[in-house]
Amino acid sequence: MTAHRLPSVATLLAAVSFASAAHAQMQSVVISPHNLSASGPGQIRATSEQEICIFCHTPHNATAIKPLWNRELPTSSYTVYSSRSLDAQPGQPTGASKLCLSCHDGTIALGNVVSRDQVISMAAGVTVLPPGASNLGTDLSDDHPISFVYDSALWQKDLKLVHPSGLPSALKLDPNQELQCTTCHDAHNNVYGDFLTMSNLTSGLCTSCHNISSTTITSHTSCASCHKTHTSPSGPYLLGHERISTTCTGCHDGSHPGAKNVAADLNKFSVHDTESPVDPPEPLFGHATCADCHEPHSMKTGLAVAPAIQPTLGTINGVNVSGAPIDVAQNEFQVCFKCHADQNAISQPLVPRVIAQLNTRLEFALNAVSFHPVEGPGKNANVPSLKAPWTTASVMYCSDCHNSNTGTKAGGSGPNGVHGSAFEPLLIARYETADQTIENASVYALCYRCHNRTGNNGILSDKSFKLHKKHIVDERTPCSACHDAHGISSLQGNQTNNSNLINFDLSIVQTYNGQRKWVDLGLYHGSCTLTCHGEQHNNEDY
Repeated sequence: MTAHRLPSVATLLAAVSFASAAHAQMQSVVISPHNLSASGPGQIRATSEQEICIFCHTPHNATAIKPLWNRELPTSSYTVYSSRSLDAQPGQPTGASKLCLSCHDGTIALGNVVSRDQVISMAAGVTVLPPGASNLGTDLSDDHPISFVYDSALWQKDLKLVHPSGLPSALKLDPNQELQCTTCHDAHNNVYGDFLTMSNLTSGLCTSCHNISSTTITSHTSCASCHKTHTSPSGPYLLGHERISTTCTGCHDGSHPGAKNVAADLNKFSVHDTESPVDPPEPLFGHATCADCHEPHSMKTGLAVAPAIQPTLGTINGVNVSGAPIDVAQNEFQVCFKCHADQNAISQPLVPRVIAQLNTRLEFALNAVSFHPVEGPGKNANVPSLKAPWTTASVMYCSDCHNSNTGTKAGGSGPNGVHGSAFEPLLIARYETADQTIENASVYALCYRCHNRTGNNGILSDKSFKLHKKHIVDERTPCSACHDAHGISSLQGNQTNNSNLINFDLSIVQTYNGQRKWVDLGLYHGSCTLTCHGEQHNNEDY
């Protein structure tokens, strides 16, 4: 009777590998980093153990866990992924994810298997996976969420997800319809690298679940350019850098063709980005990030007409004219209102005013006393100084005034947008507010972008106000001494005293007999009761 020698596990696996050679989507575990035996190709391997599957499976004396599991499950309590943008509800790891974590959380030695009395010795004294993307630790808050139900109810909450019925066959949910590590990773097949279940070339795996706009700008179609699935430095954003801004400026620093140098603007005197490395991963109100204004997965190139939102902002949320949050902003000002309207804690007044108001939603409201035409055309039908093509029927963007001073909109070559400027508060051009400023085209360049300085209808021609030149040139009084550029809310001002954007600077305009007021007496006509530069005005009209 001839004894038959059983084939080794390695031989069986090799046979399986050869048998499936016709199947192009297979690469045997034998030649992958998951072969922890002494013959394994990776740097982490056993000193002498020849069995390959034993580190996870055993045919005899296995645990009650399928499939023939040869390891104890970790007993750790995990810090799970959490984000304001996440509609799913991940709990503690379950199912196959728990099996993966028996090696990948670093709490159980790699060689500690149930079927052996002794821990399998690993080369170079290694006991657990080294820290990094392979050893996730017990803090999973910086890793893609797992162990959550991915069903139609979740899809209805977040339409940026693909409906579960539309997932490719390679991405399998577990019997409880939970997304697990094994949805994206196949421990036995490394044909795509990183044990992925399908190719992620051109972000194919990511976009199988995440419904990213196919029309987004080309440079934003590679998920890996910005995101890191495991051990992300940013935490729940899963970004490749600690901060949103540094992730964006990884490309937008002038070193990538077609990507404007936003990083240079963020180093200017007045900047929009106030994100700090010591802030919580998702900054509380009071800190602006690139993602507050841009939705990077839906950004497009192209132009728009005020007040319509520019394509470069993408499908971003906002706040409407009533102060209510909206999922999709239609107009640029609705994006600005997210921080500069009812939530105005970060705003600081540049000029102290008789009427103090930080809520720009109220200042720009169409029922406001007087306003620059952001939400709609202004009320004043007589503004002779306007430069063509501006008319009294025009509507403007917030970014017509607040923008980069070196962007193409300002006549430069840099990026447009409210990233940063040399002029406070984030102005596209210089706007001096200090008393005794010597007038010239430069110091009030912001105003002179839309209003003629000289000529028959210019500001200094005194057509709209016969003492403009006296005040601005002779008395060196800044435009801001009398005019409040945003507007005056109807809740605080009135048409008699605050039309034509009149709202005096308290540091320049003083009282006369307890009064500090201007009275509108009709077209190009009014009177003042106040003290300015030591000169008393007692119902002095013009």
